[in-house]
Amino acid sequence: MGGAAAALLVARAHPAAAAPSSPVALARCDSYALDGVLGSLRTLLDQTGGLRRLVSGKTVAVKVNLVNTPSQQAAGLPASRTYHVHPNVARALAMLLDEAGARRIRFLESTFSRQPIEEFFTSGGWNLRDFQSLRAAVDFEDTRNLGRGKKYHRVRVPWGGSLYPAYDLNHSYVDCDVYVSLAKLKNHSAAGVTLAMKNNFGITPTALYGGPRASEENTSNRANFHSGMVPLPVGLPAEVDPASPRRQTYRVPRHTVDAVGIRPIHLAIIDGIETVSGGEGPWVQQLVRQTPRLLIAGRNPVCTDAIATACMGYDPMAGPATGPFPGDNHLALAAALGLGTNDPRRIEVVGLPLDRAIHPYRYEPRMRNG
Repeated sequence: MGGAAAALLVARAHPAAAAPSSPVALARCDSYALDGVLGSLRTLLDQTGGLRRLVSGKTVAVKVNLVNTPSQQAAGLPASRTYHVHPNVARALAMLLDEAGARRIRFLESTFSRQPIEEFFTSGGWNLRDFQSLRAAVDFEDTRNLGRGKKYHRVRVPWGGSLYPAYDLNHSYVDCDVYVSLAKLKNHSAAGVTLAMKNNFGITPTALYGGPRASEENTSNRANFHSGMVPLPVGLPAEVDPASPRRQTYRVPRHTVDAVGIRPIHLAIIDGIETVSGGEGPWVQQLVRQTPRLLIAGRNPVCTDAIATACMGYDPMAGPATGPFPGDNHLALAAALGLGTNDPRRIEVVGLPLDRAIHPYRYEPRMRNG
């Protein structure tokens, strides 16, 4: 038996003991002024191991949480100050990656739009000239379909899959040396919290997973990962358990974990300077503006999300359909697979102490196991 397989068996038998722990850094950041964000993010990344050894001479892919239309406001404020990663957080990260010697930086998002990806980013307040003036080559790609790639890449889930055993991906998630999840600190209607791990949910192309027929023009939602009622196109891997529950509070957490399996996260960064509670975007009615004034970073996405969840005033070890989780807790599912611990008592917090970072969101879902 190989070492990886043996480790997985140990993790399944003793998840609490086997799940690794990695430090998570917290910083207070009062606004999106570039100098302040740059300084705080530099400190966070230094506290979690530094960037140069991780990225020097390499291609770095950054998946950004820019869900839905950038021009749509929430709680009376622009998307970047509520449910999108702010452009200055992305710009500060690009500047630090460039300074650390990254050869290429590629910003990724899977949109629901057919407009050129550069226009999509620009409509969200990004000044692309700021990024393209760096020494590193910087480009942008919409991973909802093939994009600039010539073929999809099938990647197997290391543990056999929670929903599917393998998924097809845009080349950008394979053609990189380092992968960063740049997320927002907010709730999610089906997952409870959407942070670095849930940001990965959007890596699968809607061209293949947006309906029963594959189409490069498809901009539909990935309904099968929510309801399980829409068949996937012929040729994609069949579901691990076709008799599994068809409810989104079962399927969304499991696809979230699968997505971390097919595209492991080397660096998790969470924008919690300004955000919202109550859901993931303005299509959810009960959004409330939140100002945690936090930036969060870590090398292990489960540990990072666990501490981020604690910063929101929740227990990251909460049981199914309790606390912020309307169904299964994807952090607990990931910990049970040995991907990282979700026990905050086992995670070293550096920088701002956790007890000073807590900003209670005071939101719990009204509907559970739906």
